[in-house]
Amino acid sequence: MLELFTVSALAVLVVSFGVGIVVGLTGMGGGALMTPALIFLGVNPTAAVANDLVSASVSKSVGATVHWRHGSPNLKLAIYLICGSVPFALAGGFIVHAIGGGGEGSDSFVKMAIGVALLFAAGTYTLRMYLQLRLVTGGNVAPSEDISIRPIPTLLVGAVGGLLVGITSVGSGSLIMVALLLLYPMLSAVKLVGTDLVQAVPLVLAAAIGHVVTSGVDWEVLIPLLLGSVPGTFLGARMASWVSQSVIRRGIVIVLSLTGLKMLGAPPEAVGIIGAGMLLLGPLAWGFIRQTRGLPPFDKNSGAWWHDREMSDSGTPRT
Repeated sequence: MLELFTVSALAVLVVSFGVGIVVGLTGMGGGALMTPALIFLGVNPTAAVANDLVSASVSKSVGATVHWRHGSPNLKLAIYLICGSVPFALAGGFIVHAIGGGGEGSDSFVKMAIGVALLFAAGTYTLRMYLQLRLVTGGNVAPSEDISIRPIPTLLVGAVGGLLVGITSVGSGSLIMVALLLLYPMLSAVKLVGTDLVQAVPLVLAAAIGHVVTSGVDWEVLIPLLLGSVPGTFLGARMASWVSQSVIRRGIVIVLSLTGLKMLGAPPEAVGIIGAGMLLLGPLAWGFIRQTRGLPPFDKNSGAWWHDREMSDSGTPRT
């Protein structure tokens, strides 16, 4: 028990609380932020993935329960995703163990895989923001409650997402959400979020089991992780209507990109230059994209649309 009161455990508690706030503010998956943060705190990559997956299986279960009670998930769509994702997510821990032999080789492989996954997550997160922008400028057409399920593409999305989460813990809240937006653009926001949360529970649980079986968990990391992330997520969700979602999400893209480059071993100078370029040129590029959709280049209120749309009982976009 004394291991839970060390400086390292306190650092995990504080960082997980901060990451939880960001997750609550934006609705994005915490794996893309929490796993690299644990690695930077000195936790080896394999243990960071394992503990983050166990923590995520708890937090996502709570969120899925809330959406289940409100009847928002599309259960048929969730079942197809689960069938595709669970076997590959379960295999993730065994794949890592087989490639690296459970030692430093595993850590090196996981660190490289996380770097690639973070860059991929940054790209899909940018695509998600553009898709949301396109939807809000496409007219106030009420989303359909009855959609036609596309089995093969949905199973493939689940399989790719499950493998990515199983190896890196990154992808549940980025890749799968964007793929659902592309496959089912008429699915209401409430059902989209609810479906993603419901399918994510068995996905993350299966990935966690695979890693626990092969590498176990570190209680001195897991307990502070849970104690910090749960209240942080709750606080972030309460703060979501107070801040500009657009600015936060563009900031997350920059953080994910730079963290991914750092994980892949990019020189600090290159990371700094790229970060400065994204910070200076990113808002200008986004403003140009907004203008092509007939919107003012900079509007601090437009970023809150996705959050408002999720909170709408009818599922009709609010502009």
